Amino acid sequence: MSGNHTAWPGERFGLGEGLRRVGDRMIMVDILTGRLLELPSDGEPRVLLQLDVPLGAVAPRPGGGWIAAAGTGIAVLGDTGVGHWLARPEDAAATPMRMNDGVADPSGRFWAGSMAYDNTPGAGSLYRVDPDGTVTRVLSDLTIPNGPAFDAEGTTMYLADSAQGVIYRFAVDPASGRLGARTEFVTVEHGSPDGMMVDAEGFLWSAIWGAGHVRRYTPTGSLERIVEVPAEQPTSVYVDRDRLVVTSATVGLAEPGEFDGAVLSVPLSPQR
Repeated sequence: MSGNHTAWPGERFGLGEGLRRVGDRMIMVDILTGRLLELPSDGEPRVLLQLDVPLGAVAPRPGGGWIAAAGTGIAVLGDTGVGHWLARPEDAAATPMRMNDGVADPSGRFWAGSMAYDNTPGAGSLYRVDPDGTVTRVLSDLTIPNGPAFDAEGTTMYLADSAQGVIYRFAVDPASGRLGARTEFVTVEHGSPDGMMVDAEGFLWSAIWGAGHVRRYTPTGSLERIVEVPAEQPTSVYVDRDRLVVTSATVGLAEPGEFDGAVLSVPLSPQR
């Protein structure tokens, strides 16, 4: 499907990620510059706010504002930046750390991963933020956690460890947020699984960093399709009706191409 795409005008992002639809708005983050942006349908991405620490992901709060994976922990954001911190569990880590991808589950909990700046193996963790603001480390010994992604019922969680090339699957108790046993869902041989989402049919989409494409997997882990994109490092994906929206990154590329770092829109053929 190369060539059958459009790109948002304007900036090419160093580490664009975190695509979400919030009401009638599409949002994203540029992690290393600490920015939350809105993607209008007919213009350049617009900065909603900017932090002085990396911003891995956000989710809307019921009372307004955002909950965010930012810096070394979890923050509540207001209109202009950090309102207050719920926890900064990576402050005392042995190696410099930052928060990475995150998402809210259907029960209203926020889940976010952490990683070392130098990709130290096993330094990362996954945190769960309950509705009362309690932050709990639920998984450790991760390297570059991406996702997680939940099914519509909130009973299944997918989590990628990009450095290992593996997407894991967990059963989830929606009442408590407790995770069941970890099973290996798929292993990616070429490229690294990055941002993910589960679509209305229960299929998992994953942006494959380093491979220039997005993959769609059935609930049993079979590869259903590959959608090529003109960016080497796709980072997150969102199924928006009849199109696929994909963020990408230029970080680490010696000579970024025209669409590296772009936000891309790719039409989807009817699903069989």
